[in-house]
Amino acid sequence: MKIASMLNSLETFLTKLGGWLRCPLLLVLRLYWGWSFVQTGWGKLMNLDRTAGYFASLNLPAPKLNAIMAGGTECIGGALLALGLYTRFATPPLIFCMIIAYVTAENEALHAIFSDPDKFTGAAPFMFLLTALIVFAFGPGRLSLDALLRKKTEGN
Repeated sequence: MKIASMLNSLETFLTKLGGWLRCPLLLVLRLYWGWSFVQTGWGKLMNLDRTAGYFASLNLPAPKLNAIMAGGTECIGGALLALGLYTRFATPPLIFCMIIAYVTAENEALHAIFSDPDKFTGAAPFMFLLTALIVFAFGPGRLSLDALLRKKTEGN
């Protein structure tokens, strides 16, 4: 019984520690990857002809329009992600963009998801996709504008 009690106490402690780390972890993920989204989106928009040419080489329809849509989604969605503002609205379009990136530009890595997982996780969209999924699933955390707005709304 003593070992079970010790394990229970340890689990309680680790659960509290994990809960304490949740908000800072979400903040770091949002800031780093949100800013990374902004930078990649901005790069697409500032080099629109090059991006459209790349999209055309992937046989995407309306490559210039798709370049504008992808760049705009990454810029705006990334900024919202970094700020923790409207994150549950911002993350689905980011997730969609990263899935499209896998399907088009990283198709080989996508098909290697089970046979060569390192190839899948090493592809450029992986961390962007993972971060957007994490923030969508868990929310932006208490250190976000969403939390501040929710607090103000509930306080009125």
